[in-house]
Amino acid sequence: MRSTSSMLARFVGVRVPLLVWALAAAACAAEPPLDGEVGPEAALLGEHGDALSTRVRLMAANLTSGTNQSYDQGHGQRILQGVEPDIVLLQEFNYGNNSTSAIRGFVDATFGTGFSYYRETGAQIPNGIVSRWPIVASGEWDDASVGNRDFAWARIDIPGPADLWAVSVHFLTSGSGARNTEAQQLVSFIQAHVDPDDYLVIGGDFNTGGRDEACVTTLSSVVVKPGSYPADKNGNDKTNASRSKPYDWVLVDSDLEPLETAVVLGGSSFANGLVVDTRVYSPLSEISPALSSDSGAPSMQHMGVVRDFVIPDGSGGSVSSSSVSSSSSSASGSGGAGGSGGAGGSGGA
Repeated sequence: MRSTSSMLARFVGVRVPLLVWALAAAACAAEPPLDGEVGPEAALLGEHGDALSTRVRLMAANLTSGTNQSYDQGHGQRILQGVEPDIVLLQEFNYGNNSTSAIRGFVDATFGTGFSYYRETGAQIPNGIVSRWPIVASGEWDDASVGNRDFAWARIDIPGPADLWAVSVHFLTSGSGARNTEAQQLVSFIQAHVDPDDYLVIGGDFNTGGRDEACVTTLSSVVVKPGSYPADKNGNDKTNASRSKPYDWVLVDSDLEPLETAVVLGGSSFANGLVVDTRVYSPLSEISPALSSDSGAPSMQHMGVVRDFVIPDGSGGSVSSSSVSSSSSSASGSGGAGGSGGAGGSGGA
């Protein structure tokens, strides 16, 4: 795992220029501007509407490998470490014996001890969410179409005036009709439970054969279908193991969609987001410790999908840092109970 300093560097890059500007404005406050001149602090607030903002990296990850549909082999874990997401929508969230200590250990080793998580219980291939920021409520909504996983959700206290609802899904492979039924169920849950003033992301393994499947149209009543899609270094936006179908998605609501920004890793920039395939990514050092062979590991499920957003703090200029460890409380939600782990605490199955 990368050092704390490298993790700080990516986050601070968003804030430091604005903070320096704000400090300079304060230093000049004693000198009133000339007639007709706009002071630097007014220009700052006029352009941004707020003094600071937070970059949030969202990632959908069905990255298990090996015969047990788990993260034990380390291939998916290294990819997650290399990309350094802030919030991950995980599928097949299995590790070790799936005990509380095993899952907490996986989260700590992969993301850091300050991260919180939610993992649905009683599922063969559970969905889950891992978050840099506190999870203040979580649970699972019943997927009546399948018996070995549900729709896992978490309400996350991200910096700024609104929370982010994250929903991790794993639709069926049996056909587009079955997937659309699942999407209809999910939309009903979201419309009944999610505050429309909060942000929303739905992400995970949709198992879709194309970009225009009925389930995507159905989900478009609560999230936005983008005009362009995340892609790898070669422009390929397909995410299944053979790179021929767009199985995996990160979809956000109409409040969050306009806030998208390029995914930047080292010297590389991806305007529409990134599909992570270590076999084609170059230079690989930008996503260390990932190995070139990781995405092609035996029984590797899919490729990860990454999108970045810059969210205004909306807090009158207060500083909030993604590097600050904080604990979370969690509450079970409609559709079933689940295991939730606060920062540095216990959780999981």
